Amino acid sequence: ELENQLAAKSNLLDELKQSVALKDGPEQTPGAASLQTAELCKMRDSVASQIGQLRTSMQAILQHWKLYDEAYEEVSLMITRYLYCIDQCKPSVLSLEALKNQVKTLQ
Repeated sequence: ELENQLAAKSNLLDELKQSVALKDGPEQTPGAASLQTAELCKMRDSVASQIGQLRTSMQAILQHWKLYDEAYEEVSLMITRYLYCIDQCKPSVLSLEALKNQVKTLQ
């Protein structure tokens, strides 16, 4: 979205530069408007560079999140398996009531 906005503003800036160039003419010294558009062009280039750096940084962060999600899923699965094993490894119960409850659970 930032890149789209920058492209739109760049088009406006190019149109402004052309308009100022037509008003000043080639034989005149650069006016205040020409100097301001040159400064705006420098700022636009700086913003474009910052957006490029931001894109690179965001891609790296996205890759780290993907790795985190994969590791989280793996750990979650391991915990589920562990809990299942713990549940299955409970010592056998001796009371009749506990056996009835276990039968109900298994049914």
